[in-house]
Amino acid sequence: MNSIETYEKNHLKELSEGKVFPKFNSGDTLKVHLKVKEGEKERIQVFEGICIAKKNAGINSSFTVRKISYGEGIERVLPLYSPQISKIELVKSGDVRRSKLYYLRTRSGRSARISEKSSYSENISVKKKEEKILENPQNSTNTEDSVRIEEKTDNAKEKKVDLENKK
Repeated sequence: MNSIETYEKNHLKELSEGKVFPKFNSGDTLKVHLKVKEGEKERIQVFEGICIAKKNAGINSSFTVRKISYGEGIERVLPLYSPQISKIELVKSGDVRRSKLYYLRTRSGRSARISEKSSYSENISVKKKEEKILENPQNSTNTEDSVRIEEKTDNAKEKKVDLENKK
């Protein structure tokens, strides 16, 4: 490593200290909380839109967020490690197959919509696993999972008994 790379690495640690950003990609809807100074006062302004591009380049990493405001498209390129960014929230994950979504600039209405990533298949596999363990707890390979499910069923039974006692 040369001196420039070591300097960038150390400076990157300083800038990212105390900040935890969610993992996001292009197509995701984000809420970026920006610090705005007006005279002596400082406030936080939220910029919500779709991330259309992401550039991973160490300290020079940036991302582009696009939103529609009063019928006009507004894009903002934000440095990832900027001191003006106080927080980034991931509102929803988009299901896209491209890394740069510049084609959204020419589209409007329904054609500019991005479908949301579905975690449907993950939820089904977890439910099936729970059902298998409930049917045959002796055959389960993971004892921690079976203990968790037994605790869930015990809690449900206790709640049911409490409701009956209240009546």
